[in-house]
Amino acid sequence: MKKTIRKAVFPAAGLGTRFLPATKAQPKEMLPLVDKPIIQYVIEEAVASGISTIIIVTGRGKNAIEDHFDVSAELERLLEARGKTELLEQVRTISNMITVSYVRQGESLGLGHAVLMAKDLVGDEPFAVMLGDDIIDSPVPCMKQMIDVFERHHGPVIAVQQVDRSDISAYGVIDGVPEGTSGRVYRIKDMVEKPRAEEAPSDLAIIGRYILTPDVFACLEETPRDAGGEIQLTNGLRRLKEQRPLYGYRFEGIRHDAGNKLGFLKATVEFALKRPDLGGPFREYLKSLKL
Repeated sequence: MKKTIRKAVFPAAGLGTRFLPATKAQPKEMLPLVDKPIIQYVIEEAVASGISTIIIVTGRGKNAIEDHFDVSAELERLLEARGKTELLEQVRTISNMITVSYVRQGESLGLGHAVLMAKDLVGDEPFAVMLGDDIIDSPVPCMKQMIDVFERHHGPVIAVQQVDRSDISAYGVIDGVPEGTSGRVYRIKDMVEKPRAEEAPSDLAIIGRYILTPDVFACLEETPRDAGGEIQLTNGLRRLKEQRPLYGYRFEGIRHDAGNKLGFLKATVEFALKRPDLGGPFREYLKSLKL
């Protein structure tokens, strides 16, 4: 089996109900963080981690994602004619960045089902799964850190983060034992989806980054739907754990949950402050507010 991670699956078929009415006619993945859509930050992380092929799982009303990563000849001609070379370079970078394929998820039947939709495009090789609303800001890209762990341990890797017990019921949680000497890798004994705080096996919550092996597809095909009619990725991974070791990796970096409004606002402020063209004036503006 090839060990290099070349492909990443981006599930993007969700309805984005937490951002209505903004997402009534546009995908939540296309909401702008400063001046780039959310999903572009995560695709840039994939590129910086050495991934060359992106598979986006889309649904109805997601055409804006395809248009964004496609070549826009009309826009490029206009920018060139007006001498806006810097903007032209930015626009071209988007479409030149990576090879993008699309597969439709007819119904939104859970994250496990979305991953299963990519089976034929992934083929028989290990691959990444990256959720577009988890933005992770780190000097070494989070996925690159995970690929390094995968290459050392030769098994599926799931990103985890320590979360306050009061918030743990919103996440999948691992029960794991430390592996190796880094203090960041855990051999997973079990996973629980959205446990009550008092029943959570740890404070290590599953975050939207995975490296999976192709045998996960058979596990997902055998995974029954949950009470809500969805195929949960966590349940498929529990089956996979019976066949091979799974590892949790506590990544280095700051994670922004851009899938909820407060997290999205915080991420907007953080990324604006880091911008050389905006950071100074924006910081002065924030200082001037009577808070």
